Amino acid sequence: MKEKYQNYLEKNHDFDRKTMLGIICLFIVFTGIYGFLYEYIFYYFNGGMMHFYWRGGHFLPWINIYSYGSLGIYFATYKKRKKPLTVFLTSMILCGVLEFFTGFVMDIVRSGDRCWDYNQEILNFGNIGGYICLRSVLFFGISGLLFIYGLVPVCFFLAKKIPRKIFLGISITLCMIFFFDEIYNCIIARLFHLPRAFDIYSKLGVYYLSF
Repeated sequence: MKEKYQNYLEKNHDFDRKTMLGIICLFIVFTGIYGFLYEYIFYYFNGGMMHFYWRGGHFLPWINIYSYGSLGIYFATYKKRKKPLTVFLTSMILCGVLEFFTGFVMDIVRSGDRCWDYNQEILNFGNIGGYICLRSVLFFGISGLLFIYGLVPVCFFLAKKIPRKIFLGISITLCMIFFFDEIYNCIIARLFHLPRAFDIYSKLGVYYLSF
């Protein structure tokens, strides 16, 4: 196992385009779920440990900004994976910038109906306009390390061990399911006035914090 991990650090793993697409699909699914779990737990404590809150705007346990941030981390740091400090700092800066500008733009688009506001949360030292804070960027840095040194080699291993057609079928199908969930809630439900995840979960009594 140690030898295989060392091989991951020392050698670039060049997959064909379709296999790489399957790997990226796994990145998108797993990191989106990871982000959901983080917020699910954090907002439990932030809310006084009274209730768990379903975060995001989806039926499935997935938050898209974590997925997109992970792709940025991968393309920015994969070739620098021998330098953990570089991976950590790059993840902090890249995802901090992504979070700040995403929050800023969505604040304008939603006319002040903010998706998150660190001014209203615990452990918010060093927050800038409520869009980012020291806790969030440190979390992104740590998550970048977990991603590059944990999830990426696991996904590479799966891509090599599972028959190619099965691997692509599973990874791409999973990603399509999550993306359809997002397209439905963000576009289809709005256009055709259909019930969204927030509407259904609220009726079921789920404590829901929507994007």
